[in-house]
Amino acid sequence: MGLNDTPRAERTHIAFFGKRNAGKSSLLNAAAGQDIAIVSEQKGTTTDPVYKSMELLPLGPVVLIDTPGIDDEGALGALRIQKTRQVLNKADAAVLVAEAGTALGPAETALITLFKERGINYCIAFNKSDLISTPPPPTSIDSGGPVIFVSAKNGDNITLLKETIARLGKSEDPKLRLVGDLVRPGDFVILVTPIDKAAPKGRLILPQQQVIRDLLEADAAAIVVKEYELRETLAQLGKKPALVVTDSQVFAKVSADVPRDIPLTSFSILFARYKGVLEAAVAGAAALDSLAAGDRILICEGCTHHRQCDDIGTVKLPRWIKNYCGAAPRFAFCSGGDFPEELSAYRLIVHCGACMLNEREMRRRLRQAAAEHIPMTNYGIVIAHTQGILKRSVAMFPHIYAQLENSTPQ
Repeated sequence: MGLNDTPRAERTHIAFFGKRNAGKSSLLNAAAGQDIAIVSEQKGTTTDPVYKSMELLPLGPVVLIDTPGIDDEGALGALRIQKTRQVLNKADAAVLVAEAGTALGPAETALITLFKERGINYCIAFNKSDLISTPPPPTSIDSGGPVIFVSAKNGDNITLLKETIARLGKSEDPKLRLVGDLVRPGDFVILVTPIDKAAPKGRLILPQQQVIRDLLEADAAAIVVKEYELRETLAQLGKKPALVVTDSQVFAKVSADVPRDIPLTSFSILFARYKGVLEAAVAGAAALDSLAAGDRILICEGCTHHRQCDDIGTVKLPRWIKNYCGAAPRFAFCSGGDFPEELSAYRLIVHCGACMLNEREMRRRLRQAAAEHIPMTNYGIVIAHTQGILKRSVAMFPHIYAQLENSTPQ
């Protein structure tokens, strides 16, 4: 993906599932119009999910995902199936690929059950239709989703498949804004963006880029400063900014420098709202007040990156939490797509802003935690809570602020 491409988390995720050798990879290549996945007559060619960002008209920016066969065998096959099931966590729509001329088997009907349980729109594509004389009418197949007979080899009905995928992947829900709904045209917003060792060379990190873009789309202006430039910038502006957004790592300093009558929040908190988990994350922060020695805390990052000596997830957050609660909890860490299937061992989950995860996956993680009665919160919220400024950091969200009215004043 190039620097100007739509971020993967903002794309509709379309996953191709099915048994080994059903033609998932061939069909994905045909839908994409290019060779993305390796194709072979040998079963089990796809050993890990393959992701391809592209434009799929008329839907728009998508990620096509090829998955290992759901019927893989042996110990290694079980690991591949586990990777396939993880893709279900992020799929906005699914294509179940089966062989034309054969009935759906237990593995395929189990997938359909999972699609329904997780609210994933899906269709069934019977591939290799060129090998059968007369495909049965789709209405004769009890699938619960659209049925299409296609041939990746001949290109039969590939356009129909793409049109069906576009309908499945289209969301009817209005898209949330990152920050654009908090400002008016002509407003200006100050963004505090420390440049630390973890920042990508020569560019801003993704949350900062996306906030700037959303402000521009709202016809507002973004003024980007480093933390030690903020006080002087505020003095020179001549009028109050509509909002200050800061990197959570410098929350305390920025809060001290920004007058109380100027709204203040963090990139991480904005992303929690954008992913639909802010209310639960604010409630989850209360668990910090009852942590005891030995309690296990899981700290999760949605991306993978090289750890620096003062990494926020593995170093700074544990230090701030220990200092706040006065106890010695134990910490575990995960990153990327490796969110644990079992959470009962943890007292609290602290998640990053999830700029690299789509909304479906982030909501699924929250539901999993809630099902196991494990509170889940967010980097920025934890930092604000431990530094006594949580109420201030969510004051522009009245229903969220109301949650905190009966808590210790901040």
